[in-house]
Amino acid sequence: MTSELSNFAARLREHILSEGRASRRLHSGIPYEDSDSCNSSLRNHEAFNARALELFALQFSHNAAYRKISEVRCVTPCTVSHWSQIPAVPAAAFKELELTCLAPAQRMHVFHSSGTTERRPSRHFHNAESLAVYGASLWSWFLQQVLTDLRFTIYDLRLAILTPPPVQAPHSSLVHMFEVVRCQLGAPESSFVGRVAADGSWTLDFEAALAQLTADSGLRTPDKGTLLLGTAFSFVHLLDFLGEKNLRFQLPPGSTVTETGGYKGRSRCLPKAELHALITERLGVPSSRIVCEYGMSELSSQAYGASDEWRVASGATTSRHPSRATRHLQFPPWSRAQIVSPETGCEVAEGETGLIRVFDLANVFSVMAIQTEDLGIRRGDGFELIGRAEQAEPRGCSLMAGLKP
Repeated sequence: MTSELSNFAARLREHILSEGRASRRLHSGIPYEDSDSCNSSLRNHEAFNARALELFALQFSHNAAYRKISEVRCVTPCTVSHWSQIPAVPAAAFKELELTCLAPAQRMHVFHSSGTTERRPSRHFHNAESLAVYGASLWSWFLQQVLTDLRFTIYDLRLAILTPPPVQAPHSSLVHMFEVVRCQLGAPESSFVGRVAADGSWTLDFEAALAQLTADSGLRTPDKGTLLLGTAFSFVHLLDFLGEKNLRFQLPPGSTVTETGGYKGRSRCLPKAELHALITERLGVPSSRIVCEYGMSELSSQAYGASDEWRVASGATTSRHPSRATRHLQFPPWSRAQIVSPETGCEVAEGETGLIRVFDLANVFSVMAIQTEDLGIRRGDGFELIGRAEQAEPRGCSLMAGLKP
């Protein structure tokens, strides 16, 4: 690790926090600065480009595996002038190579991909500085995209997380993300109602889940909403259990559901619309309060997709021309997503399908440019997630191919 990378990480973290503060002011009706701070915002294409080129040069210098990949493609910091020219590393390469700028002694934490247990997982190494950037990135964007239009203070939320706690899933980036959210909200550790079974699969503690969902007149007030977080398959497990018991809840107005990932054989598979309809039926949360999340263990930023009704009403969209897609996903301003043709590697036209490629500045100490194996449709400044490409290995956070939100 070098002082240059540490300096970049510190500056980026402050930029991310500034972006979050500016967005909150904007949503509160306070005009966004239109001077130097606006021009230096990572929403500004020139500002993002400058940061991306700077980071590519640092990673080229300090990430040996990435430098070899770039040199094989005849790409160096001297040959690129735009962030889209930075070589993207296939996500699968994280399984075979140590794609990190951190020396072995500095790797205090590692996130693994959530594929099937018999396959070798990806490894994304972190230290304290990279986790600090990761935390700033996820919380700032989570606030803007998930908790934007809450009618009460976020600290009044009742939190329920349908995954195991970090102590049982220490290498899950998703669990780490939910733990950051829990800590930021000041919620108890008992918010996690999932468990890891003997075979390594994730299950639900249904009694604990019901305790979090049950309306307790002594503890809950009408303005105390519920924030429910989980994977698609964990929601299916919960909804099937509620169906078997003939139970229905009417969570308080303003309650929000965030669902992510796919099924990976852990439950029956449901089209997105059917899953959301069941959530509404059994939990009383309208579709407009259900947010989709897309993330990967190889990234440090996440994309979210709420309904257009919510995004426009709350001002959560960062686009002046919102997509017509009802569930298009957007990464934060410190990331860029491209939908590229698998044949040519070039960006596809609006409305066309291709592979999702992500340029994530928050990946300071690994690789900023990641080529995923996920398919998406280009939708304005966002994308509509389709699922895994054919021949790609199934991942725990992939959606069922062929099903549109």
